[in-house]
Amino acid sequence: MPKKAKQDVWGALADGTRREILLLLRSRPHTAGELADQFELTAATVSHHLAVLRECGLVLFERRAQTLIYSLDTEGFEEASAYLKLFARGRRK
Repeated sequence: MPKKAKQDVWGALADGTRREILLLLRSRPHTAGELADQFELTAATVSHHLAVLRECGLVLFERRAQTLIYSLDTEGFEEASAYLKLFARGRRK
């Protein structure tokens, strides 16, 4: 059975709300409820944004009893950073 395609990192980062979520997670892990409290969005909408960020490898979650704790996945950012560095180096000669 083929693996599910990984969500596009660039598409995930194109959304302002998702970028704001990432900035919040930069300071410390948060529950979905804590993140939802920072926005005028429904819990379902915040959950969707978190799912997109998980699928593209930018966010991890850990289950603690009934609660999911979200944090940044540094490996996902390292991959994106490595790609961007190709352009920072300039042209190949």
